[in-house]
Amino acid sequence: MDTTEIAVVVGGAVAIALVLWYFFGAREAVAATDAGGGVQEVKITVKGGYSPDVVVVKQGRPVRLDFYRDETSSCSEDVVFGDFGIARHLPAFRTTPVEFTPDRAGEFTWTCGMNMLRGKLIVQPA
Repeated sequence: MDTTEIAVVVGGAVAIALVLWYFFGAREAVAATDAGGGVQEVKITVKGGYSPDVVVVKQGRPVRLDFYRDETSSCSEDVVFGDFGIARHLPAFRTTPVEFTPDRAGEFTWTCGMNMLRGKLIVQPA
């Protein structure tokens, strides 16, 4: 193997490691804050993904997730909470609240309408 081949192999290994980290690496969870009246609230920015993309809430208490869509990409036009039967259209450069009360504990995924962007809702037992 010459130097060029070694550089290509090392570069490929680094690229594979970065892709694995990006898609499967640990994410920082954000706990919902009390917005008054017992409502748990989190502000989420939609721009090439969800930020934050892991949200922690308590079971049996109302939740309001405020999605601010900071782009015009067609992939992020909708947000879908399949486990809760919720789908909302997200207009560009506006905040859209998604309100519901989780009735069961567990980990639930939310996605964009094309199922490419993903987030996770962690519902802790009451």
